[in-house]
Amino acid sequence: MRDLTPTAESQLLDFLLTALAPMNRTRVKQVLRSGRVHVNGTSVTRHDHALRPGDTVSVSREAPVAADVSGIVIVHEDAYLVVIDKPSGLLTVATESEKTDTAFVRMSAHLAARNAGRPFVVHRLDRDTSGLLLFARSTDVRDQLQANWESVTKTYLAVVEGAPESAAGLVENYLTEGRDLRVRASKHPGKDAKRAVSRYTVRETRGKYSLVEVGLETGRKHQIRVHLAGLGCPVAGDKMYGATTDPVRRLCLHAWRLAFDHPFNGDRRELESPLPELLSRIVMIA
Repeated sequence: MRDLTPTAESQLLDFLLTALAPMNRTRVKQVLRSGRVHVNGTSVTRHDHALRPGDTVSVSREAPVAADVSGIVIVHEDAYLVVIDKPSGLLTVATESEKTDTAFVRMSAHLAARNAGRPFVVHRLDRDTSGLLLFARSTDVRDQLQANWESVTKTYLAVVEGAPESAAGLVENYLTEGRDLRVRASKHPGKDAKRAVSRYTVRETRGKYSLVEVGLETGRKHQIRVHLAGLGCPVAGDKMYGATTDPVRRLCLHAWRLAFDHPFNGDRRELESPLPELLSRIVMIA
């Protein structure tokens, strides 16, 4: 662990570029995204995090290691909830075609082995989306989290084909799921249509791919995938919504950050899952 102290106000990436010289910009960004940088004891991955004189910036040599249970990483666990880092390819809950191997089943086995009750589903991630997934440990906590779900900050990272015309913006429209299970967007409300709002920022463009940060103001099925495709830059690997490439044989979408008020004491918790190296490499070397 290496501790650094800024002497003037700056953004974290700018500070690290100087403090970690001669490490190049690409490598510094990789270190930052990997979860190895802490500011005043809290893991930070945002390039533009504001530093003040006297802050303590710690850079560890190795990426953080969390508990690994049945092939999934537990990012946070307490008496009220569990947050895991779901891998791509794993369902959140059972479907007609897969009933025995899901994130829910694995977490149920993990808790049962300790006589610690059972998990309760708060929200879901698409099968091929990786990242942070939250389970409650009681129905009361589940209901409380779901009732306040709009106050939860949900931020994703997506590797997309091309880049949006604007480097940042807001997408707002109405989404409807068809019988073919594909979700379609419209500018106008209609029967069964649900309002969907996303904010996005392009963080990196390399070659034919870009890394885009997306914040959800609503949480509709396939919302990010439909909105990015509507901007002309579908998520890489997302054939359903127009992607023509599949660079790593998976949907290149990752649930990166969750910030929520803890149901016990109301303290704001911020959790992050570093962008998987497989996805990071696409925008670093493309």
